[in-house]
Amino acid sequence: MKAYIRSTIAISPQKTFDNQMFLNELVAYNVNRLTSIEPDYSEAIDPKLIRRMSRIIKMSVATAKACLKEAEIANPDAIITGTAYGCLEDTGIFLTNMVEQDEEPVSPVAFVQSTHNTIGAQVALLVKCTRYNNTFVSGGFSFENALLDAMMFLTENNSANVLVGGMDEITDMSHIVLSRLGLYKPQPVSNLNLFNTNSKGTINGEGAAFFLLYNTSSPDNLACIDSVISFYKPRDLAEIQQHIDSFLVSQSMNHSDIDILILGKNGDVKNDGVYSRLQQSTFKGVASANYKHLCGEYPTSTAFAAWLGANIIKSNSIPDALDCQSISKSKISKVLIYNHYQNIYHSLILMSSC
Repeated sequence: MKAYIRSTIAISPQKTFDNQMFLNELVAYNVNRLTSIEPDYSEAIDPKLIRRMSRIIKMSVATAKACLKEAEIANPDAIITGTAYGCLEDTGIFLTNMVEQDEEPVSPVAFVQSTHNTIGAQVALLVKCTRYNNTFVSGGFSFENALLDAMMFLTENNSANVLVGGMDEITDMSHIVLSRLGLYKPQPVSNLNLFNTNSKGTINGEGAAFFLLYNTSSPDNLACIDSVISFYKPRDLAEIQQHIDSFLVSQSMNHSDIDILILGKNGDVKNDGVYSRLQQSTFKGVASANYKHLCGEYPTSTAFAAWLGANIIKSNSIPDALDCQSISKSKISKVLIYNHYQNIYHSLILMSSC
């Protein structure tokens, strides 16, 4: 069960949208939350519709349409999205209206637009896709489950294509709530120095990334997604190692076959300890790179990582921005993404050249 990436577009805190150069200009921050660099939406969305859309919907619609345009596809055979938080901005508006009006009847518009499947529905309406449409809301597995569903759809439908995406946003309200849980660093930090802080907490992040997937190989494809797995709440490091080893065996691979390992380190001393121990054991000697200093931490950040992996394979190069350890191989053919979200949601995404 493989899926071929024909095109991929991302909006993130870096200059990734409508930029022909692959992370050639690194944007530095000194904050504890990274906000996406948003494009001029009027070029992709009717200005009359923009004012009624929240940020996450605008980001997602613009990214999805740009992804379809790059692949020269007007109407996909399916649209599948993954989001952990959904439309937080509209959720906050609805809850605020309820409080301010003493729980009297309020306009249902914000509530209707706050549901998680609003994103996929808006994309479908604008591109006039009346086919399969599904949204996965599975916390740190949201994008992985969307990707798995897309791969199963392609397996069952010959000559099909699927538009799949992962997205989440930050709002002032959500940042305050999650900060109280101790997820983020209390003081601003440099994202370029994130992995040297050696302290508790990370930096909040957001973004949207879409991929147009095919089930057939073509010279126009960027990369291939070979397999995706996830596992929940492993007991200890030994169980994590077992899952990784079993995954590589299922793909007829050794650790030495991995050209570049993309890790989900986020600057939290406890969180990163899992990756550091694996680098000293299971992944010893494998060249690795980090990515969350570019996009921040959020449940669907693996969509950004997959965008990175596809572009690394396409360009056969690793941008300096990835803080990559030295790599000796001249051809990058195998990229493995390993991420865990709060040491609860663990996932592996294997990508290869076509």
